[in-house]
Amino acid sequence: MQRILVTGGAGFIGSNFVQLLLGEREAAHVVVLDKLTYAGNMANLAPVREHPRFEFVRGDICDPSVVREAMRGCDLVFNFAAETHVDRSIQDSQDVVWTNVRGTQVLLDAARELAVPRYVQISTDEVYGSRPEGRFTETDPVQPSNPYSACKAAADLLVMSYVRTYKMPAIITRSSNNFGPYQYPEKLIPLHVTNALEGKDLPVYGDGSNVRDWIFVEDNCRAIECVGRQGRDGEIYNIAGGNERPNRWIVDQIIQWTGVDPARKRFVTDRPGHDFRYAIEDAKVRALGWAPRATFEAALRRTVEWYRDNEAWWRPIKSGEFAAYYKSMYEGRGEARRVEGA
Repeated sequence: MQRILVTGGAGFIGSNFVQLLLGEREAAHVVVLDKLTYAGNMANLAPVREHPRFEFVRGDICDPSVVREAMRGCDLVFNFAAETHVDRSIQDSQDVVWTNVRGTQVLLDAARELAVPRYVQISTDEVYGSRPEGRFTETDPVQPSNPYSACKAAADLLVMSYVRTYKMPAIITRSSNNFGPYQYPEKLIPLHVTNALEGKDLPVYGDGSNVRDWIFVEDNCRAIECVGRQGRDGEIYNIAGGNERPNRWIVDQIIQWTGVDPARKRFVTDRPGHDFRYAIEDAKVRALGWAPRATFEAALRRTVEWYRDNEAWWRPIKSGEFAAYYKSMYEGRGEARRVEGA
């Protein structure tokens, strides 16, 4: 039986990954370590809570004693734990620095001490920065534009330093923008879907022309699982969806599928340091035999329907702490206005 530690396993991508492991790896015992911050939710793990090969530990990846105990006896570690929202990192960078950098260092030290056979760091394409054309490869330098991506880049560099200094068997994955079930409603797609279902305004930064490459969360999880099995130590693997779309295109699709009044789309003041376009080349991970299974439009439609069918999951979130955050981020950031071509 392979013992696998998944940090941040109660979060969006982490919980999808845990469900994938338990559903497809019969010889895997999965230990989830999660602090259960605002974005960590035990409801995300409801489908596997009673699984005989599932174990949950509540704790902070910045706590060395908790990490060592959770990691002891593990054959494989996947670090999904992170503060991931750009806007929150711009408002206050303290938590993102502490969790994303200090937490990674604690995990690396524990993995080294316990001689874990493989450590996989989950990163993001945002570490490369913006690119007007072409695609970033794994050998391109990191050029982060905001505190969140800077901390993820710092964590990546820390991982690679342990590879070179201590010969640690570690790998990094960098994926494009994820979407799908269980994503906290501060992110673009779940925010706009749930706002549409509530009859609220749909705030769009700037003129909505910023481009992201979208990947369905299940496809990203399959890629990460593939890298964990077949990847080479000391390597970085980009994971792309191949679905580049402007943000306003995404919002227009949500408007169409939810039936909300198009006048609800409201362009607001752009956020500081907003990257215009992310794009990565993923031939390296495809060479391992992975390829996305989901078509973009079908997966996006499925995601919209998931939020429609799971109001009991997201409504308590949006009526609690999130309500104050939403008010601070979007209300008063600019009146509704017409944008050419929108």
